[in-house]
Amino acid sequence: QVQLVESGGGLVQAGGSLRLSCTASKLAFTNYAMGWFRQAPGKERDFVAAISWSGGTTLYLDSVKGRFTISRNNAEKRVYLQMNSLKPEDTAVYYCAADRLGTPSGSYFEYDYWGQGTQVTVSP
Repeated sequence: QVQLVESGGGLVQAGGSLRLSCTASKLAFTNYAMGWFRQAPGKERDFVAAISWSGGTTLYLDSVKGRFTISRNNAEKRVYLQMNSLKPEDTAVYYCAADRLGTPSGSYFEYDYWGQGTQVTVSP
């Protein structure tokens, strides 16, 4: 079955950087838009960033614009989230997701497959 596996999470001080990766298997990767969502304890899962199947179009949550960058490598079936200038409010479990429509979306309901998540903790 389709698998999305995230990696790269960890503990970092405020102002630091992390790079998350998501590797897909058994997925026609180039047909899918990819997204990153996050969920903090006691809160809903929120959209962070998304990228079209070609990589030509991206979407971002307003609060991460200019700090986070989403990218993809279709040959390796990977999507990345480069996170700079991290803030304590970025602390959450980050999830990778795949959307068969191919165009980036901020809607949770658009996504067909989800990874298990990776924890990002930003200390003050």
